[in-house]
Amino acid sequence: MKFNINKKIPGYTLTEILVVLVIIGILVLLALPNLLPLITKAKSTEAKVQLEHLHTQEKNYFYEKSKYSTDFNELGFIQEKLTTDGQDGRANYRIEVVQASNTGFVARATAVVDFNGNGTYNVWEIDQDKNLREVTPD
Repeated sequence: MKFNINKKIPGYTLTEILVVLVIIGILVLLALPNLLPLITKAKSTEAKVQLEHLHTQEKNYFYEKSKYSTDFNELGFIQEKLTTDGQDGRANYRIEVVQASNTGFVARATAVVDFNGNGTYNVWEIDQDKNLREVTPD
């Protein structure tokens, strides 16, 4: 059996592949600014879920002790390791109870990462009546 080494096989040139990659890159750059608000919105879900969980913990504590607490150990709330604390950190929000008394509490979730790079950090708050609001949009 004889093989023809000089036979040309149809294919793409390096130039054609590079042109396609450049076009894809330009399309991604055009679409990225439109996707950043969606990324921020998705990440803010973490803050909402954590604050709602903390609200439940505070309510349970209130039913037992007739007061609210700022101490996570008393509440049984565990702050997930932050993304800024090392490689195994997963949380994007620092959770804290800003104010607690016999009649109410305010808890805050502050982003530790600037999601869209504009210099402001996303902040959410919740109170004893489960009023969840975005204090500082990112």
